[in-house]
Amino acid sequence: MTTTQAPNTLDRPAGLPPRPIERWMTPVRKFMHIESASGMVMLACTVVALILANSPLASGFKALWHTEVALIIGGFSIVGDLGHLVINDVLMTLFFFIVGLELKRELVCGELRDPRKALLPVVAALGGMVVPALIYAALQWGQPGIRGWAVPMATDIAFVVGFLALLGPRVPFSLKIILLSLAIVDDLGAVLVIAFVFTERLEWIWVAAAAAGFGLTYGMNLAGVRQVGAYVVVGCFIWVAVFKSGIHPTVAGVLLGLLTPSSAWIGDKAFSEVMAELWQRLTCYEEPLDPDDRQVNLQHLAFTARESISPLQRLETALHPWVAFGIIPLFALANAGVTIDAKGLGESVLIAVAAGLAIGKPVGILSFSWIAARLGWIRLPDNLTWTIFAGGACMAGIGFTMALFVNALAFPSGSNSELAAMEAAGKIGILSGSLISVILGSSLLLYALRDRDQPDPEND
Repeated sequence: MTTTQAPNTLDRPAGLPPRPIERWMTPVRKFMHIESASGMVMLACTVVALILANSPLASGFKALWHTEVALIIGGFSIVGDLGHLVINDVLMTLFFFIVGLELKRELVCGELRDPRKALLPVVAALGGMVVPALIYAALQWGQPGIRGWAVPMATDIAFVVGFLALLGPRVPFSLKIILLSLAIVDDLGAVLVIAFVFTERLEWIWVAAAAAGFGLTYGMNLAGVRQVGAYVVVGCFIWVAVFKSGIHPTVAGVLLGLLTPSSAWIGDKAFSEVMAELWQRLTCYEEPLDPDDRQVNLQHLAFTARESISPLQRLETALHPWVAFGIIPLFALANAGVTIDAKGLGESVLIAVAAGLAIGKPVGILSFSWIAARLGWIRLPDNLTWTIFAGGACMAGIGFTMALFVNALAFPSGSNSELAAMEAAGKIGILSGSLISVILGSSLLLYALRDRDQPDPEND
């Protein structure tokens, strides 16, 4: 007697198409996993940098990042040192390019697409930028350190996701999405500060050259140019033009990310039709195809497969691991190393930065969100309580990568000993405020999640 196994009544029916959002949630989950792992790598690099900066190897470690680097072609030159030019200006442009891609993804298909859903992370991000800056400014008013008011504004999503992952699958996925969107809005705010606050003078000829480069990129997109090499060449020209214009070149990375097409050149229907025709060409003839004809059809096949995925998804998938596990840890090695002196722990800049992150971030996020909720503008997701959200708000005080980056721009030490001291104090303030935020956020989340025995299915 033959028995037939009963179908699982919980499985998706074969004819039921997947929801469009599911196609985009897969790369978001992959993004979260990469951020989680990279946060731990970045933490290890931070510890290594701190150990080396406070060891007998400190002078050699510092000298390494001040190694002079130059590109000279005839009368044209770009000169700097390894730490600032190569890492902070060149490599971090790729990091900001990923930021632009993330922002575009969120605007096209993520939490920022729906104004009602976007309002919560946007309002929270605004509070998380305004209040830390005000706290810092209040503590530094009338002092030279006031120039660092933007340092505690940004959230480091890699560290946040990494520490949330350590708390296990009970952490609601909606909290991770909100914090991801909040961090992206924070990054956009930091980019605007970099563009408009830390740009002292403009070379308008180079500004015009950069604008022409962006226009050329947009025209290439419209014309259907798909060769990555062509965009790399134009992108390098744009970087040089922005660098020479006086605007920080990382701004170019964000704008290029926002210009990247988010839709595939070949849609699902066209993909099926083309694949069917190419399959027939390659297999349905009695005589084998001429090698040249076969190669042409295989090239069409490769082009069809590649262009059925949007350039945004392809680039984010290809570049994100390199940025997360290469560029950001290298940035941490070059920028997190600071000599810890007990005499300097009372520095006013240190206290202002730490207070902005550890106090200003959660206070700003919660107060702005609570007011918006009372006005009926927003509401928390069903599986998110205010206590859990408060834990996430404390975690948002982890402001590592972007905070260190803005700190270096706010206090361009060079040979100025006073600015060098403030930059060092700012670094220690970032590390201290981030550590306090981890302790507060983890404690609050562990308390809020103590009765949640079941993992959040969205985390799978």
